[in-house]
Amino acid sequence: MTHTLIIGGGSGMGLALAARLLTEGHDVTIAGRSTTRLADAATTLDGGNRLHHRQVDIADESSVEHLFADRTTLDHVVVTAADMSTGYGPLRRFALTDARTVVDIKVLGPWLVAKHAAPLLTGSLTVTSGIAAYRPAVGGSMVATANAALEGLVRALALELAPVRVNAVSPGWVDTPIWTQFAGDAKDERLTAMARRLPGKRVGRPDDLAGAFLAVMTNEFLTGTVLHVDGGHRLV
Repeated sequence: MTHTLIIGGGSGMGLALAARLLTEGHDVTIAGRSTTRLADAATTLDGGNRLHHRQVDIADESSVEHLFADRTTLDHVVVTAADMSTGYGPLRRFALTDARTVVDIKVLGPWLVAKHAAPLLTGSLTVTSGIAAYRPAVGGSMVATANAALEGLVRALALELAPVRVNAVSPGWVDTPIWTQFAGDAKDERLTAMARRLPGKRVGRPDDLAGAFLAVMTNEFLTGTVLHVDGGHRLV
């Protein structure tokens, strides 16, 4: 039985991936910081004894170490966890503590996951980059930096952890709860405006990304690369 751990599996893209994997017969563990969100997700997924959930803060090494402490093997680990609550702001007023939070969760978090998951992994590690690495926004210097750094980490880990495959999925704008963190009431307006710009005339849906993660996980000749699932955002 294939066992996949999804860190960030309590909502958005991670939750959609968990649902897809459960329908395909995987054992799935969803993990994240919020135990309430994980419990709600577990109720939504209704995966029976094939679904498990664990609390973890990937910015805390002891928490990450504990997540893997009682395991012997894992086929796949996927990291979709993100926190954009401190990610955007004018450079001159951007606090160093907020910048470090972005890097801790987006770059060092996946690095810690790789460090402690590596002895257990048999298949792949997939992390989540983003369009900001290619189309940065004013006020988004740290998000752009973190996504670009994460992609460099992917290439390095693909060499160091081989034959475990290491890749990134890079979404464009996707309609997930994370948008509420930094757009608030303007969320729908901003997503609609972006949809008009994109060649596909819509923003992404969580299931679009679930399919992309699954493709990366199952292609055994894919490592050290970034799969762009952005609706053509890099073109416009």
